[in-house]
Amino acid sequence: MAALLKHWQRILITLVPMVLVLLHAVGAQRRPFVDSLDNYIYDWRLRATMPKTLDPRIVIVDIDDASIQAIGQWPWGRDQFARLTTELMGRQQAAVLGFNMVFADVDRSSGLANLRELSRGPLERDAALATELARLEYSLDFDGSFARAIEGHRVALGYYFSQGIAPLSKGVMPPPVLPLTAFPARGAYAPEWNGYGGNIAPLAQSTATAGFINADLESTSDGLLRAAPLIARYEGGAAPAGYYESLGLAVYRLASGISRVTPTFASNPFGDDGGRPLIQALKLGDDKNALLAPVDQRASMLIPYRGSGGALGGSFQYVSAMDVLAGALLPGGLQGKIVLVGTTAPGLQDLRATPTSATFPGVEIQANIVSALLDRRLLAVPDYALGYEVVVLASAGIILALGLSLLRMSRAVILFAATIAAVVGLNAWLFVSGGLVLPLASALLMMGMAFAANMGWGYFVEERGRRGLANLFGTYVPRQLVEKMLERPAQYSMRAESKELTVMFCDMRGFTNLSEQLSPQELQEFLNTVFNRLTRIISRYDGTVDKYMGDCVMAFWGAPVDTPNHAALAVEAAIDMAASIRELSEQNRQAGRPAISVGIGINTGVMSVGDMGSAVRRSYTVIGDAVNLASRLEGLGSTYGEVIVASETTMRAAPAFAWQELDRVRVKGRQQAVTIYAPLGHATAMTAEEASQFPQWAKMLGAYRTQQPDEAQTAVNELLARDAKKVLYRLYAERIASMKLRPFDPEWDGATRFESK
Repeated sequence: MAALLKHWQRILITLVPMVLVLLHAVGAQRRPFVDSLDNYIYDWRLRATMPKTLDPRIVIVDIDDASIQAIGQWPWGRDQFARLTTELMGRQQAAVLGFNMVFADVDRSSGLANLRELSRGPLERDAALATELARLEYSLDFDGSFARAIEGHRVALGYYFSQGIAPLSKGVMPPPVLPLTAFPARGAYAPEWNGYGGNIAPLAQSTATAGFINADLESTSDGLLRAAPLIARYEGGAAPAGYYESLGLAVYRLASGISRVTPTFASNPFGDDGGRPLIQALKLGDDKNALLAPVDQRASMLIPYRGSGGALGGSFQYVSAMDVLAGALLPGGLQGKIVLVGTTAPGLQDLRATPTSATFPGVEIQANIVSALLDRRLLAVPDYALGYEVVVLASAGIILALGLSLLRMSRAVILFAATIAAVVGLNAWLFVSGGLVLPLASALLMMGMAFAANMGWGYFVEERGRRGLANLFGTYVPRQLVEKMLERPAQYSMRAESKELTVMFCDMRGFTNLSEQLSPQELQEFLNTVFNRLTRIISRYDGTVDKYMGDCVMAFWGAPVDTPNHAALAVEAAIDMAASIRELSEQNRQAGRPAISVGIGINTGVMSVGDMGSAVRRSYTVIGDAVNLASRLEGLGSTYGEVIVASETTMRAAPAFAWQELDRVRVKGRQQAVTIYAPLGHATAMTAEEASQFPQWAKMLGAYRTQQPDEAQTAVNELLARDAKKVLYRLYAERIASMKLRPFDPEWDGATRFESK
């Protein structure tokens, strides 16, 4: 215990990286570079564990450059695809055939259109010639021959989805694999589309099924295709709304004879969206041996690539389409196999960037999906991934904080190496043995930062001794706080940290009119007078002046010296500042100058505080979303006729004051609504008359937010009868009058949106 007390500062500084990374893990301060590092680690693990063996069940018929040179310019006529299908499903006896392409237009290469045009001329009067033309038309109907070739066989065609302001649709879609009602009404569980490009009717009506071939790159920042959606949601009007399957899933279901697809969900009681269930997997089949294909919240399955891709990748047998059309394969050579038709020709633009290759054939992505589903060789991010990450971070962080601080240098290094080996080893074992994809980057960063922080503190900070805190903080904080800091200087530094503070913005109103009447020297003198007054009040209540911005003062409470009642002190200061400015404004009025006032915004919350800036100029300041909110609140006072506007967190942290709720608002830059309040003074100083308005005000707000304008109107009229000049009451009277003219809005949550700062 004595050793812990002796090294408590070093232990705490080693724990800081753990806290910062935990904030990332739980989503409080998400760091994109950590996610990028996790993607890099995932890609490395995937490449290191790929089987790199041939899957003999799946064959890719490749429309390669040699085939295009031999057969002719792309696109080929449908007669070639009819021959290809007949050869594969007939002579080669393939079990399933999938086309990783779309046949969206009628084949014009057959001359059928010209023949029809000819038949509309004078020659159509010759019955014998018309009969001959009809016979030729049937023999030259390449679309029809292709449709007849695939009819009755297990063939899946591709199609694509699109999204646009005006939905576009083309061709015919297959029926959806799941109705919209298969998923909860709230939220999106798959990529959403409103348009599509399907196959022409004769082909769509002849094929067994079809699947979309879209890739989903929205969830990745580097453009690498790590996952592919198994289903997608379509609502566009031209086809039945529902969830449609991908080509890979469609081919797998044809091959395995599975007809039923069922989504499975996990509860989500702690979600930001009110507990919307989380999709876990797609259950393929309806018996106890059904396959659970794990998917993420976009219904995407991580693709366990078998190899580097392409004809030389060794994962799948590639057969040139030219050889198939030429009959070069032995009869029955593909018997019972799953055949996918696609292209590796660069000019046809079906090459994708994946973790294993920058030019991975799109058709082989579908092959990898089918192979993984057949083998049940699936990767999953489990629903307990966050819990695992938090436990690993906390365990490793505490071990390193104690061990690095208490052990000698040599043993500390050994402990550091052993901890990294244990964390990496556990992560790798779970990936290889169970297909579990769990985060690792955050733990590696935390351990590296903890080691650096501990060693840096031990060999630089502790050896320097007492710091010159007065020089560092004297211009930021009141003298009385500097004296407290000097009592225990080792506790304080300029290092940035996250903590709960209270921040205030105080801006002068009417300053523009005043500045127009004063010379630059008079304006400077006046500003100095105002800032001196405000700064003295801030210092009196143990606040830290952050900066002066034109006619605005920014200050915060709770740092660098911890002040448990920082919210109450900030409110006290704000009330005194408003009174001081009213006194100064009265002096201006007597001197014939325009009146001035202030608007003050206060918020309490977690923010980053420390020495920040560049090598040229730095300052001890606070940053974060809580700071931005205080800045937005400062500008709302004039709307509600109040000098001071505070957030709900400040109100709750300062219960000694009497507060009047003003509104629920969404300020610019924030989607979440916040409740704002105005302090009316100390609660003990409230008169009975003042306090009696609160129940009526609460009744009015309740009726207003539930869109009951008549009840709200009655309540606000009673309030106006007591105080007709109060801006707040008149504001709500106008809002209620406007509400009466609008229909009931079930989507409205009672919040007012402000688009300006």
